[in-house]
Amino acid sequence: MPARTPVVHIPMRLIFMGSPAFAVAALEALIAAGHDIACVYTQPPRPAGRGKQERRTPVHELAAARGIEVRTPKSLKKEEEQRAFAALNADAAIVVAYGLILPQAILDAPKLGAFNLHASLLPRWRGAAPIQRAIMAGDRVTGVQVVRMEAGLDTGPILASESVAIEGDDTGSTLQDKLVEIGAALLCETLEKLERGAVAETAQATESVTYAHKLTPGETRIDWTRPAREVDCMIRGLSPHPGAWFEFGGARTKALMSRLGQGAGAPGEVLDDAFLIACGEGAVRLTSVQREGKAPLSAESYLRGHPVPSGVRLT
Repeated sequence: MPARTPVVHIPMRLIFMGSPAFAVAALEALIAAGHDIACVYTQPPRPAGRGKQERRTPVHELAAARGIEVRTPKSLKKEEEQRAFAALNADAAIVVAYGLILPQAILDAPKLGAFNLHASLLPRWRGAAPIQRAIMAGDRVTGVQVVRMEAGLDTGPILASESVAIEGDDTGSTLQDKLVEIGAALLCETLEKLERGAVAETAQATESVTYAHKLTPGETRIDWTRPAREVDCMIRGLSPHPGAWFEFGGARTKALMSRLGQGAGAPGEVLDDAFLIACGEGAVRLTSVQREGKAPLSAESYLRGHPVPSGVRLT
């Protein structure tokens, strides 16, 4: 990947709104660029793990470590919350996978507006899970864009865009890592141009709109009747979280990585002793799995402790 030309960032007073690990790099980049982060908005702490202890979001952890004020409202619809937001007197609001719908009063409060760093090439994959959906659909290319936010779901004009190839061995995790690095730099460059009035805004196309709906538990179980290419894309797109899964021997097992293989049989049938599984058309070979409650393992290591002989059926 070619090195970017350094830019001189003009400090701006920003409100940052984000929650997951994907948003952390963007916040770090804005801080490093010298911008004044007036406040961070993020999702409230929630019970997590076996002990169900309340856990703060990755963005919350970073902001707290840097001494930045953090707010965790459950909604921004109340006038009191909107007044508190406007009182921050920000130049712009930067939104990266925040997790709440922003009312018009919030979008209008910053001087320059609110801007979203989105992990797809809009209008394809508007919504909550663009990275996973792109891989699951078998897309060959995706990207990151900086978008001026409107009341609609990811409908605003595009200020900046950069494409990224989706490789045959990409997972939801590896593709996210690529987009995080590129997106953080693109965001800082765009803000510098925005302050100078040197950024052009391009309206989104109205055709070819698709939606990256939030992933649900009901769609993570592997359907072996689907063609092998679809199964492989599903496994990689959902890896490592939430993970595509199957049942064998009374236990749920996640398939974390796969590749296309050669073979045919009844859907879900194990075709050899090295995790080659028949699909509705073709076959996939599982290369990394995780038994429920256990650590991820290579298929070879897993099979040494839990043989899955040819002829059995995975469900």
